Amino acid sequence: MNENRRHPRLDKLYLRYLDDEESANFIIGVSQYYTTPTLERLAEYGQRLTRRGAVLAVGFLGDFSSTPVLGRAIHDPDRVVRILAENGLLELWARDGSEAQRQMLQVIIRLNTSHQFEEASRHATRLIDEAPQFAEAWNQRAIAQFRMAQYEEAANDCQQTLELNPYHFGAAVGMGHCYLELGEGFAALECFRRALDLNPNLDAVKGQIEYLERALEER
Repeated sequence: MNENRRHPRLDKLYLRYLDDEESANFIIGVSQYYTTPTLERLAEYGQRLTRRGAVLAVGFLGDFSSTPVLGRAIHDPDRVVRILAENGLLELWARDGSEAQRQMLQVIIRLNTSHQFEEASRHATRLIDEAPQFAEAWNQRAIAQFRMAQYEEAANDCQQTLELNPYHFGAAVGMGHCYLELGEGFAALECFRRALDLNPNLDAVKGQIEYLERALEER
C-alpha cells in the first residue's frame, strides 16, 4: 500500500501547517495520532510529503535522542526534507539536560548573540561543570572562546562537542576555523571535510574545502 495512503492525516496536517504556519496546531494535531518513534520511522521510510511532515514533527516533538534520525534525514534526496532536518537538529540539540539547564543554555546563546563573550564563557563553564554531557554547552563555550581569540581552547571544546554529539556539523566547522587561525591548514581541511560529510548542504564549507585544497597543493 502506498505510504501516503496509509498516512494521509500527517500529510494533511503538514499541508495545513504550510498554509497557516501555526506550529502549535501542527504539534497538537500530530501528537493526537502519532508517537515520536512512529514519526522517526516515517522520517526515514515515508514518501516525500510524509517525510517532510515527519521530519518537521520530530524537530518539534523529539529530544536529543532523535538526533540520529534527523542526522540521516539531512542527507535525504529531497531538499525540503534536508532543510527541515537541519533546522530540527538545532532545536533538538538545545533539549538535553534538565529544564533549568536548558534555560541556562538559552541565556548563554543570548549572551553570545549579543557579543558578551566573557560572560557567555563563564556561564557555559558553570553549565558544563553541572552537566558535562550537555554537548551544546561545550559548543556555545567554543563559540565564545573563538570570538575572544582563544583558538586552541575553542578547538578543544569543539572536539568535546563532537565526542558527545558526533552529528554536530557546526562544531566541526568551528574546529576547522580554529585550526585556520592556528595556521594548521591540513587539520582545518579535515575538519571541513568532516562537517561536509555530516551535512552535505554546507555550500560555504564546500568553497572553503576547494580553496584549502588548492592552497595546500601549491605549497
